[in-house]
Amino acid sequence: MYQFKNKVVIITGASSGIGKAFAYEFAKKGAILSLAARRIDLLKQIKLDLEASGTRVLVQSTDVTSEADCKRLIENTAETFGGIDILINNAGISMRSLFSDVDLKVLKQLMEVNFWGAVYCTKYALPYLLKSKGVLVGVSSVAGFHGLPGRTGYSASKFALHGFLETLRIEHLKDGLHVLVIAPGFTASEIRKNALISNGSPQGITPRDEQKMMTPQKVARILIRSIRKKKRNKIISFSGQLIALMQRILPEQVDAMIYRIMSKEVDSPFK
Repeated sequence: MYQFKNKVVIITGASSGIGKAFAYEFAKKGAILSLAARRIDLLKQIKLDLEASGTRVLVQSTDVTSEADCKRLIENTAETFGGIDILINNAGISMRSLFSDVDLKVLKQLMEVNFWGAVYCTKYALPYLLKSKGVLVGVSSVAGFHGLPGRTGYSASKFALHGFLETLRIEHLKDGLHVLVIAPGFTASEIRKNALISNGSPQGITPRDEQKMMTPQKVARILIRSIRKKKRNKIISFSGQLIALMQRILPEQVDAMIYRIMSKEVDSPFK
């Protein structure tokens, strides 16, 4: 059983939502944390809170679309704590627009954050993870298993992330590297408020009832269990598990079901 005490864990997108919940859950297990996000003021608040309970924490302002920022994050973490045991590529952004309406800069931004951000961090962290026989995590979505209407850039970035991580898993099959793709369902967070609309600006509101969604804390607990059990892929929601299974058996019915569900969102771009 994998133990987290004194393991060095890097979490991107750690200033809020799932990433923040990850930080607190790993802290409970005795891990050493390196937290990255653009909003350094929020990271500093988390740092003060966790340090008060005895957790060692490093925070760094990091834009994952910058290769230099990602390299600095990894190098500073390894220099400060002597190595890296777990990298959680959590930073992400969503969108909501039909492809026919969207400015292509939106899709490029989704790929830069969701895919290239993970690639940059993984590239520089990999030597340390191989040395520690550590864990590489990509936080994905059911959108990485089946396309979601109105989320072309989001689905494309998550499909790309899956292909990248699955290939790394095979390349390092004999190196002791554990690669985990975890796909939460709809989770209460800021991701829908910050989702980009067709012109690239944040939509500012959530089209869903956040109170009925899974909590970030539940996602964090499942992540811990998935690492301990050396899971390859972990789809958290039942609906996501059903989609991943049924798409191979009844793909047309799955398409229709997803269309129907997503079209019921407030101000859906399609009906």
